[in-house]
Amino acid sequence: MPSIPEARRAVVIEDDPDIRGLLVRVLVKQGFEVSQAQAGLPGVEEVRRAKPDLVTLDLNLPDMDGLEVCKLLREFSDAFIVMLTARTDELDKLTGLDNGADDYISKPFSPRELQSRINALFRRHQPRAADPAQHSELERATEVQQSLLPKEDVRVDGYDLAGAFRPSRSVGGDFYDWYRTPDGLHLTFADAMGKGMGAALIAATVRAVMRSTGHRRDLDAAFASAAGTIAADLDSSNSFATLFHARLDAASGVVNYIDAGHGLALHVRANGELHRLQSGGPPVGAWAGSAWPQSAIGLAPGDSLVVVSDGVLDVFDSVESFTEAVGSATRGQASAQAASDAILALAPAESAEDDVTVVVVRRLLEGGAA
Repeated sequence: MPSIPEARRAVVIEDDPDIRGLLVRVLVKQGFEVSQAQAGLPGVEEVRRAKPDLVTLDLNLPDMDGLEVCKLLREFSDAFIVMLTARTDELDKLTGLDNGADDYISKPFSPRELQSRINALFRRHQPRAADPAQHSELERATEVQQSLLPKEDVRVDGYDLAGAFRPSRSVGGDFYDWYRTPDGLHLTFADAMGKGMGAALIAATVRAVMRSTGHRRDLDAAFASAAGTIAADLDSSNSFATLFHARLDAASGVVNYIDAGHGLALHVRANGELHRLQSGGPPVGAWAGSAWPQSAIGLAPGDSLVVVSDGVLDVFDSVESFTEAVGSATRGQASAQAASDAILALAPAESAEDDVTVVVVRRLLEGGAA
């Protein structure tokens, strides 16, 4: 019988319960078996017991300094260590010390950034071959995921639209959905935690709920209602989903949007300026009682809204280099489809570890030119 590959293990050492819970969920999504500790000494003992491949370590712990914990861990563990800090002066201190950590992230951090850093640390490892017994389930999951993509050829006067989706070998929970409205366009871009059929079914639920609230004029109220429904389903499966939901008013070019933990949407201006839209709150289902503020951008003629999945982010070592690469791939392209193709090319199929999804909404120049 073929051997079952051993799951990667992680230990989270963090005293803040909300941050600790989010770290655990992000790591579970990444395929780790996760245990946790609320202080330094219990964390050291948990690392000794669990023998993890990865440790996330808060710098400020109630019983001892995180740097001291790191030194203790290095006496017996070769796990990757990612340190987290909330203060800029501490971040500067970390960069100048040979403290034994492999990477560091400042709080508040984006779940996407954490995933990117972790993938960069493990990139030198060859991906495990898929278990043949799982092949049929992955095929079914792929079919579910493909069914979530919009079937209609959406056209909005004055705009050029393109969307692309390429599933990974393991199948995740990515999807995008868009449809015309009397005023312009509704767009939803989401990633449900996990892999395989479970993630695909969660994604299907998210799509259905988001579509059911499309008739409501108030974006804040519509998203809050949808998030409450989605969170109830996510809680039962100990999961979460990142969401970028936007509404385009075609006449004015105004895009009202809510970003729930996605953080991978960019406004690329006609003059080449680039602005990454910040996440307005945690993923849906991550923390009870969360709220997400509405934001807006204006698409001038020649501007583009670009939304991508973390399958592209995973290729880069930092969010900054990812942002600049996506911006460069978008600038100067003759069409939204050409920009979408160039962004997909940043994450070649043979090396991509996750689904790759791209949506480009470009406002045409006067006279209809791209």
